[in-house]
Amino acid sequence: MKFSEYPYERPDTEALKSKISVLSAKLKEAADYSAVKDAFLGMDQLEKKIHTLSALSYIRHSLDTKDEFYDAEQKFWNAAGPELQEYTQQFKRIMMESPFRPELEEEFGSIVFKYLELEIRSFSPEIISCMQQENDLVQEYNKLIAEAKVEFEGKIYPIPMMTPFKKDPDDARRLAAWKAEGRWYKDHQADLDRIYDNLVHLRDTMGKTLGHKDYTELGYDRMERVCYRRKDVEKFRKAVRKHLVPVADSIYRKQAERLGMPYPLSFADMALEFRDGNPSPVGDEEQILANGQAFYDALSPETGSFFRMMRENELLDVFSREGKENGGYCEGLPSFGVPFIFANFNGTQGDVEVVTHEAGHAFAYYLNKDRVPESTIWPGMEACEVHSMSMEFFAWPWAETFFGKDTQKYLYSHLASALTFIPYGTLVDHFQHEVYEKPEMTPQERHNVWKELLGVYMPWVRLDGEIPFYSDGEGWQRQLHIYNYPFYYIDYCLAQTVSLEFWAMIQKDLKEAWRKYRTYAGLGGSEVFTELLRKSGLQSPFDEECLKNVSKEAALWLENFRF
Repeated sequence: MKFSEYPYERPDTEALKSKISVLSAKLKEAADYSAVKDAFLGMDQLEKKIHTLSALSYIRHSLDTKDEFYDAEQKFWNAAGPELQEYTQQFKRIMMESPFRPELEEEFGSIVFKYLELEIRSFSPEIISCMQQENDLVQEYNKLIAEAKVEFEGKIYPIPMMTPFKKDPDDARRLAAWKAEGRWYKDHQADLDRIYDNLVHLRDTMGKTLGHKDYTELGYDRMERVCYRRKDVEKFRKAVRKHLVPVADSIYRKQAERLGMPYPLSFADMALEFRDGNPSPVGDEEQILANGQAFYDALSPETGSFFRMMRENELLDVFSREGKENGGYCEGLPSFGVPFIFANFNGTQGDVEVVTHEAGHAFAYYLNKDRVPESTIWPGMEACEVHSMSMEFFAWPWAETFFGKDTQKYLYSHLASALTFIPYGTLVDHFQHEVYEKPEMTPQERHNVWKELLGVYMPWVRLDGEIPFYSDGEGWQRQLHIYNYPFYYIDYCLAQTVSLEFWAMIQKDLKEAWRKYRTYAGLGGSEVFTELLRKSGLQSPFDEECLKNVSKEAALWLENFRF
C-alpha cells in the first residue's frame, strides 16, 4: 500500500478513553501473568493505532500547511493528545505497581519501566491545559515559517529555497540573499518573540506544577534521559569548548584564507566554503534519489531492499514547495510497519545528506518495526541520531556517484561541517539552559544571551550588524528545535561525536565499521544510550577522551587533505 492510500479518520476521543479504562481495569484485576500480558499487549496495539493516526495527521499537515482538513486535524490532536495521556498514564501506573512486573521485565525488558517512570514523572492532569496551549503555539510557529515568502531579485521564495542563494559564490548576491531572508524574520519579529515568550512561561509553569524549580528537569524527563542528566551535559559542553572550538576555529581561519576574506567571517561568508562554489550534487532531485538507491544497493542487500520499498510506496516526500513545512524528519507509522521521510530539497549538498541522514533513521525503524512493545522500536533521540549521522559517513565510498567532479570538495566539506556543527549545537543547548533557568528574561535579554554565547562557542563569527536578524543575536529563532523540542539539540552533538568514531573506522575497515553499525542499529530501543554503545563496541561521548581523540584524528585528516 502506498502512503497516499493509508486511511485516516479522526478517532472518537471518548471511545478511546473508554477502551483504555477497560484495559486498565483488566490489568488491575488480573489474577495471573497471562491476563496481565494480554492487557499489556492490548494496550500496545491501541497505542500503535493512536500513534499512527496522529502521525498521519502530522505528516499530511506538514506536507501542506494550507490544507484546511489536516490543519483542523492537527488542532484536534493538539487537544486530544494531552487528554488521552491522562488515561494512558492510569494504565501505566497500574503496570508499574503490578505484582507481575518482574515477569513483564523478563519478557519485554526493564527498559520499558525505566521510560515509564520518566513518562509518569513528566505528566499530571493539572498541566493538560498548558500542554494543549503548547501544542497550539508550536503549530503556529511551524505554520508561520512554512508560509514565509522571502522577496529576492524580484521573485518570492519559501525559506528552504533561499539556501542556494545564501551559498552563491558571488559575494554581493550571497550577502543580498542573507539580508533578504533576515528582513523577513525581522518583519515577523513580534510574532516570533511572542510565541517563544509564551512557550517559555507555559513550560516554566508546567515544571513548577510538577515540583521542579524550573522547566529544565521536566525537559530532561520529556527527552527520556535515563543514563545521563544535566551535569553530564555540562561536562560535555566544557569538553567541546576545550577540544573542539579551537579545531573549528582553525577550520574557519583556513576558510577565510581560501576566500580572501577577513577573519572573523560574516554569516554570509561562513556559508561559502570554496571560492568557486560549494560542492553541488549531480543531477536533479530524481537523480539524487536514484543515486541513493545505487548506494544502498551496494552497501548491503537489506539496505537496498529497504530503500526500494520506501521509494515504491511513496514514503519519501523531499521536494520543497510553497506551504510545505520547513526542515526534515523521519516519522514511524507503526500500524503499517513503515517509516516516512520528510525533507526539503533545495539543490545543495544537503539534499544528499538528507538521503543518507533521514534514511539512517528510517532504516533503523525498518529493522526494529516488529519489536514489542512499540516503545522499544526507537531508542532515545541521541541514540537515534547516531543512526542518521553515521549513515552519512557510510556513503563516503560512493561520494563520486553523488557529487562527480565536486567529490573532493564534498568530502572535505562534510567532515569539516561535522566538526564545526558540534560547537553550534552545544551553543543551542547552553542557550536553552539559560532561558529556562531564567524564564523571566525579556525577549531582548534572550537575544543578548544568544549573542554573548556566540562569542564563546563560535568566535569565528563577525557580529557587526551588517545582516539584519542574524547579526543582532536573533538567529536562534530560525532553529525550529528551540521552539518545538526543548533540549533536543544536544542529542545531535552527542551523536555527531559517535558518528565521527564510525568515520574513523570507515577509513580503516568499511566492513568492520558496517558490522558495528548494523549491531548498533539492530538493538533498537532495547537499551539506554550508553549501554547501546557499550554493546556495539563504541565509546561514550561523555568520556572526554572520546571527543578529544575523534577531534584530533579528523582535524589531522583535514590538515593533510589535498584538493
